[in-house]
Formats: sequence, C-alpha cells, structure tokens
Amino acid sequence: MSAQLPLRDVHLPAAPGIWPPAPGWWLVMAAVMLVLGGWLLWRWLQRRRRQRWLTLFDTQLQAAAAGPARLAAASELLRRAARRVDRQAVSLQGQAWLQFLDGAKGREFSEGDGRLLLDGGFRPQLDAAALARACDLARARFVTLMAGTR
Repeated sequence: MSAQLPLRDVHLPAAPGIWPPAPGWWLVMAAVMLVLGGWLLWRWLQRRRRQRWLTLFDTQLQAAAAGPARLAAASELLRRAARRVDRQAVSLQGQAWLQFLDGAKGREFSEGDGRLLLDGGFRPQLDAAALARACDLARARFVTLMAGTR
C-alpha cells in the first residue's frame, strides 16, 4: 500500500518576518518613547527655567547704575536666592555670608573675587575688571541657589 501513496517530505512554513513586530514589542517601543519624551520635556523645562533666572539677574543688573549700585543689586539677588536654600541665610553677615556663598565646592567668595560683595556696594569707585569678575561669580552662584543647590 505504501507504494501507491504519493508521499512527500514535510515542508515547514517560512519563518515570520521582522515586520510587523509582535504586540509586546509595540508596548516596549511605546514605553521607551514615553520615557525619552518625558526626559526631553524635563530637560527643556530645566533649561527654560535656568534661562529665566539668568534673564532676571541680567535685567536687574542692567537696571542698576554702574559700579557700586550694580554690585549691591547682585548682592540683593543673591540674598533672595539664598532664601530658597536656607531661610536663615538671609541674616548672615560678613565672613559667614561669604562662606555660605562658597558652598561646599570652593572659596571664590571668601578668598577670591567674591569678597567684593562685602563692602563693594559702599565704595565710591570700583575697578571695572574686579566688578565684572564679581558679577560673573554672583551670576553663576545665583543660578545654583535658585535651583536649590547648596
């Protein structure tokens, strides 16, 4: 009887293609895109907030008259920003204030150009280069304080 049956070899179906992916892969891709989109939105909001702080600082300094008034405006902005980190920081004076501004990473305020913030607002004349360095230092510290970083 087997001689009469036309038997052929077993043929396996073709392997499935890579497209379209299985439903589980669609979920994985959607989750990855959602996480990536959330991270990009968070970075964009951070950058936008930082830009607003820098604009605020720059406009306040531009509104102040040149020299000591500009340094006093920078000092006032630093005091406002310090409240975000520590409520008691506003009452600090002298070397304690400069050490607070130094934070944990350096000595730019207590031993460097930032010392000008102590009495620079009361001087009749200031060196333009020292004033620019102190304002740049205050600008950078203002952003870190506004971000809530000590």
